[in-house]
Amino acid sequence: MQRYLTNSQMRSADNYTINTLGVPSETLMRRAGLAIAEEVLAVADGKTILVVCGTGNNGGDGYVCSQILLQKGVNVSVYAMQGRLSADCEREKLRYTGGYSTQICGDIIVDCLFGTGLCREVGGEYAEVINKINASGAYVISADIPSGINGDNGLKMNVAVKANLTVAIAEYKLGFILGDGMDYCGKVIKKDIGICLNEDTFAEVFEGEDIAEFYPARPRNSHKGTFGTATLICGCTKYVGAAVLATEAALRSGCGYVKLDCSAAVKRTVAPALPQTVFSKSDNLKSDAIAIGMGSGVSKSLYEKISYLLKNYTGTLIIDADGLNTLSKYGVNILKGKKCGVILTPHAKEFSRLTGIEVKQILSSPVEYAQKFSSEYGVTLLLKGAASVICGDGKTYINTTGCTALAKAGSGDMLSGYMCGVAARGVKPLYAAVCSQYMLGLAAEIAAEKSNEYTAIAGDILQNLSEAVTRTIKYKN
Repeated sequence: MQRYLTNSQMRSADNYTINTLGVPSETLMRRAGLAIAEEVLAVADGKTILVVCGTGNNGGDGYVCSQILLQKGVNVSVYAMQGRLSADCEREKLRYTGGYSTQICGDIIVDCLFGTGLCREVGGEYAEVINKINASGAYVISADIPSGINGDNGLKMNVAVKANLTVAIAEYKLGFILGDGMDYCGKVIKKDIGICLNEDTFAEVFEGEDIAEFYPARPRNSHKGTFGTATLICGCTKYVGAAVLATEAALRSGCGYVKLDCSAAVKRTVAPALPQTVFSKSDNLKSDAIAIGMGSGVSKSLYEKISYLLKNYTGTLIIDADGLNTLSKYGVNILKGKKCGVILTPHAKEFSRLTGIEVKQILSSPVEYAQKFSSEYGVTLLLKGAASVICGDGKTYINTTGCTALAKAGSGDMLSGYMCGVAARGVKPLYAAVCSQYMLGLAAEIAAEKSNEYTAIAGDILQNLSEAVTRTIKYKN
């Protein structure tokens, strides 16, 4: 598992290391510059190096890096931004004994313009320099984070450096994986410079070996009931496909029974396609997990079903798609009177309807808003996106598996179906959400490997769930 810090958490760690542990800021800057220089030296091989230095501490790291490269005999020069320098940056600039350039060119460009603290739109000369870096054709290494990417949400602040490699100083930052971050960071290498953490409330990312724990060895002496019952309440005449996709995903989750509560029209399509399905409109309260709302249409009757389940059901209830839109229309406060564990799976627009917060505002602080909603309503919230934010039980996880093969209709239906089956196997709601989002993302990556992200469809992803599970289980061996 890897941790990812917010800007404020990173600043707090810096302050703790400097002011409480007594490590001078100068020492940390020297270590940061050395860490960057090491990665530059790994690819330098006689190439020309340009280090672009801003006026803050990120620029100071750049001057340290430049001096080290100079001492190693590397052909290095600095493009220096003008303006008032931070004290640490000014000190290291005075120590730099090499040459300067007035042009943005070189075989390798080291981006030391802005650090993670950037919180304003990039304009003027800085925007011009960033655009020139991106147009240079050089191999680009960014110090700590690509300049122009917000360290908290990963959003591009008007323009941003598109790096081939990002050298993460001390810790990974949320901006690497949220918003535009994954498109701009390139490969990320973390370098320890001795900054110590003074808290442990970080967002974390599950890796394969972590997810493997949700797939324990299945006892030979078992039966269908051993692995739980998943019930799906979904589909309508207009959205029959939602029921098909959700049901097949649930069938591939490893649970013992998959029941579908649907209309006769939906049953006529699903029954011949997925004969393993049990069709039932009664005894839903006995199921280990229930998923509701996929392709159901928004209606008062659906709201009444959700309300009934919240008041009477004691298993895990997943509310998705039109279930979420129904809550938005008729009232979200019924979540506060629940008896069951609840998972909500909105994308940003659905979350906007639930909360009344603009999508743009949500994307500016997705972790904060997800945490707040999860805490207020006592639910697991899976805020879907290129990197999904999953909050529950006071914890925050980010999922980074997946690709644009998932950016197509039906992905949410598959996720909820698979999640229902995982929860039915006995996995707690928070971890059922984490596991299912990881696995669907991995299946999409495998499908894209076998074809491409353009032509892979929901059926391809479903077919590759088996390989995704096989790859993950191998981490246990």
